Amino acid sequence: MEINEFADRRWTLWNGVKRPSRYVGGEWGAALPDESPSSIRFCLAFPDVYEVGMSFVGYQILYGLLRDMEGVSVERAYCPWPDMEEALRGRKEPLTSLEGGRSLGEFDIVGFTLQYELSATGILTVLDLGGIPLRSVDRGDGDPFVVAGGPGALAPEPLAPFFDVFCLGDGEALMPDLIRLVKETEGQPRLDRLKAIAGAPGFYVPLFVDVTSGESGLFFRSDLPLPLRRRVVLDLDKAYFPSRMIVPSTGIVHDRLALEVFRGCTRGCRFCQAGMLYRPLRERSPETIVAQAKSLLETTGWEELGLLSLATCDYSGLSRVLDDLTPFLEERRIKLSLPSLRMDRASVELASRLESRKGSLTFAPEAGSQRLRDVINKGVSEEDIEGTLQALFDGGWQQVKLYFMMGLPTETRSDLEGIVDICNLALRLGRSRKAKVKVSASVAGFVPKAHTPFQWEPQLPMDDLRERGRYLRSLVRDRYLTLHYHEPEQTFLEGVFSRGDRRLADVIEEAWRRGARLDGWTEHFNLATWMEAFEACSVDPVPYAQRRRSLDEGLPWDHIDSGLSRSFLLAERARAFEGKTTPDCRGGCNGCGWESRGCPLLEGGSRS
Repeated sequence: MEINEFADRRWTLWNGVKRPSRYVGGEWGAALPDESPSSIRFCLAFPDVYEVGMSFVGYQILYGLLRDMEGVSVERAYCPWPDMEEALRGRKEPLTSLEGGRSLGEFDIVGFTLQYELSATGILTVLDLGGIPLRSVDRGDGDPFVVAGGPGALAPEPLAPFFDVFCLGDGEALMPDLIRLVKETEGQPRLDRLKAIAGAPGFYVPLFVDVTSGESGLFFRSDLPLPLRRRVVLDLDKAYFPSRMIVPSTGIVHDRLALEVFRGCTRGCRFCQAGMLYRPLRERSPETIVAQAKSLLETTGWEELGLLSLATCDYSGLSRVLDDLTPFLEERRIKLSLPSLRMDRASVELASRLESRKGSLTFAPEAGSQRLRDVINKGVSEEDIEGTLQALFDGGWQQVKLYFMMGLPTETRSDLEGIVDICNLALRLGRSRKAKVKVSASVAGFVPKAHTPFQWEPQLPMDDLRERGRYLRSLVRDRYLTLHYHEPEQTFLEGVFSRGDRRLADVIEEAWRRGARLDGWTEHFNLATWMEAFEACSVDPVPYAQRRRSLDEGLPWDHIDSGLSRSFLLAERARAFEGKTTPDCRGGCNGCGWESRGCPLLEGGSRS
């Protein structure tokens, strides 16, 4: 068998880097490139490494959607590890797609998914190695359209100068229109093509939206109607879902078949951006989930199935799905996992049904006191916590992992001490049942997020977060309790960009040119590089993270309509500071804004 010149060149490149399987491609389920000159060439890019990108179910859905569209050729690219970046630059070779080895600059569209604020430099690495100008204003008719979707597209201003188009909402609703518009405008000047895209619902083209800053915050002006509304798929049973998936060629972060049982959340945790942004709640039917699971498990060979959502235990059809799937899974020895467990006895009973080998269970009380859990609307009582832990140890489990946050609005030292109190309660309850109990607690710093009731609140300074973390560690007296807190440097930078504006684009580029890479990885993150970039750009990062916003100022995401009303967010903020909870909206509408836009929970809701 002959090895062509391109394959041989890549082989010598892979031979000198760690985990070359990240770059090989050729996985089961990957598409062969369509070489027809009339096809739209779409590179689905990810601003982090292969094993992270391949773990996102949304990435697989978009890949399948584009693969199955007539007249579209889809390929993939991932941000390389620094050793591969160095090798590519040393050999003056571009970053190429996995499927066809095509330079990214040769595509019609390069699309990113934005999942995490600290992936910004990964975007620039991919663009630069792919031979694409970093900024939209510098691209010409021969360059690809650089587009982005995902939750980060709904607070996009720090990245706005780097993208031609942001896709606001569900990719299943937006991708067909984007492909159609790119096809219909082929041969026209780039600016005219972007105008055509900007005129369609659900697309934000930053070139056509001007931003000005005044005493009352930011103001957005455009010839297009503002704010720009997010588009959603209201019926998931009718939405596209791939009939085959890519099976990764190497171990990935979540190495399993992942099926999404519903989108959205009804619980209303006030700190949670995903729970707010992915509204309204939309469920897949049990019949659809079971059929998808059986088909994809047969064709992929995965040995684990994950039923995913923000709160899978809340899925109304869960019992039916488990009844229908369990015999199929047991016959094939396929493990079933529910990554998100609610803190109640029913969740433990469910886990016991699924897990024959008792390892550990994970829960997220989030705060150490009932008062603070009410502030954040967590919906978990002291009785829930104790009852869950009792059921856990009664069921034979011996290890429990607990997730908390520190630096939440109104937090006191007593609230912090409550974190360790809950951990000690777990130890006592386990030992009273003769269990060899181990408790692991992880404490993350609070990051205020756009489109949430806490979007106006300050983040604690790094020194304060570090002091609180150390105080928590000092309270640990038992060797069977391990408590880890996140170092505050990454938390601080995440807080800067989560509510940032366009001025931060210069900082991102400057930090990248100074060597910032893969900032979500602790081994690569260097705050000093970022602080040098802020100084070089004459931008003070502290107010972005630590300033309390006034309730009437213009915010950097006000031109994006997520579907939530400002009045709802303000009301939820007020209830938080009054210590009032808001009930789960499955039991009655709380008026978040989706009641007039087709919320499936409401019979006869209008669908605008």
